[in-house]
Amino acid sequence: MDALLAALADPARLRLVTLLAERPRPVGVLAELAGARQPQTTKHLQTLERAGVVTSQRSGQRRIYALDAAPLRDLAAALLRLADDADRSGGPGTTYDRYGRSLHAERLAAQETGWADGRSFAFHRSLAAPADLVWRHLTEPALLAQWWTPDDLRMHHLVFEARPGGRIVQEYRDAEDTDGSGPAAGRAEGVVEDARPGQRLTYRISPVLPDGSPAFTAHVDLGLTPTDTGTGTDLDVHWQLTDSTVDSADFVAGIEIGFGQGLDKLAAALAATPRDTDSTSRRSTT
Repeated sequence: MDALLAALADPARLRLVTLLAERPRPVGVLAELAGARQPQTTKHLQTLERAGVVTSQRSGQRRIYALDAAPLRDLAAALLRLADDADRSGGPGTTYDRYGRSLHAERLAAQETGWADGRSFAFHRSLAAPADLVWRHLTEPALLAQWWTPDDLRMHHLVFEARPGGRIVQEYRDAEDTDGSGPAAGRAEGVVEDARPGQRLTYRISPVLPDGSPAFTAHVDLGLTPTDTGTGTDLDVHWQLTDSTVDSADFVAGIEIGFGQGLDKLAAALAATPRDTDSTSRRSTT
């Protein structure tokens, strides 16, 4: 397929393929119709023949070239599969487009300092785990790092001290930057304000701009409510923004999508967690 794509990438060869799709033709006629010299046309046809999309046979004093449609159909099917993958509902492409629309709107709104102050975001998840297990996933760095990122990022470094006044430090990398050789995708710093195990966790956190200043401050409140059966937990999360800068639009645009994706990963992790598993390491992850 690579040879076929390379062969078709040349406009002169693509023109010959178009002419041969109409009917088989000798090289002289092809050269005349393509407005090219015959030696150049012959070389292009040989390239197409090596790529498998053109065949030829001698007829008297002429060599007749014809198009083999099968490789083109195979290529078309492969390209269609790529397009279907890109367009699949709910896939990364859909998320990319959704973020793009949000980004455009937020950049238009970010005209002066404080533009996003008072903005709030609410999230709810019904989790298939008791409150104590949910609490561990909200506060233990080793567990927290597994879900506290959007789908396209991974946690490279995390400090989370689950006590009033405790530090929060997040550093993200691209999800596919497994060796950490690429640049950091983002960093955020904050402090825990309230930590009542199994009940409530509040903290404030700020994404850090390239110059080291905070983009905005998010005041995040997480409330845990056991379900009637005691085997599940309703998690309600409320974000409120203050201290927003003009440069914070890119971060604000990603809150609903990014944190929502993280909560979806949390729900999946809890659903797959054996209930008798001992506590995972509480050490900070790097």
